[in-house]
Amino acid sequence: MALTFHGNGDPGTAHALLAEAERHGARLTVLAVGTWLDEHPALARRVLDGGHDLGNHTQHHVGVNDLPEREAYAEIADCAHRLTRLTGSIGTWFRPSRAARASPLVERLARRAGYPHVLSYDVDSLDFTEPGAAAVTRTVLDRIQPGSIVSLHFGYADTVAALPAVLEELDRRGLTAVTATELIR
Repeated sequence: MALTFHGNGDPGTAHALLAEAERHGARLTVLAVGTWLDEHPALARRVLDGGHDLGNHTQHHVGVNDLPEREAYAEIADCAHRLTRLTGSIGTWFRPSRAARASPLVERLARRAGYPHVLSYDVDSLDFTEPGAAAVTRTVLDRIQPGSIVSLHFGYADTVAALPAVLEELDRRGLTAVTATELIR
């Protein structure tokens, strides 16, 4: 199963989540927002150096499915340029911002920008609603199954507090958190 994170928010929580995952031998997939990369460029290398996946979550984290074609493509391509500048690669994955799934247009635009895969998820942790660590843990563990892709976010204390319990229970269930690349390929 894969734990995927929207790369945005306080870099302190990003560092804490990456360190906790690594302590447990888990690898994450981080879909970074371009403006976040602009503000915290060292995090791109930190993610990759930790053995995690790094991908594109648009430049400004806007409702990309609702944008006209030219603007939607710019959101994807601008973040891809940031990733290339910082890491030498656009990353393997694109995930649309503010939507669980990409529209057919956005899927086509992502492929045009160089992304053969558009990532979605089947478990939404709802951590961005700040329901408390126990609720995040319960939501993830109640819905997760082998092959699941979980949506989580950097930038929320509840997520940092929930991750150790989630990882311990995954271990108990015989599940391993791997990158989306490891899961899908």
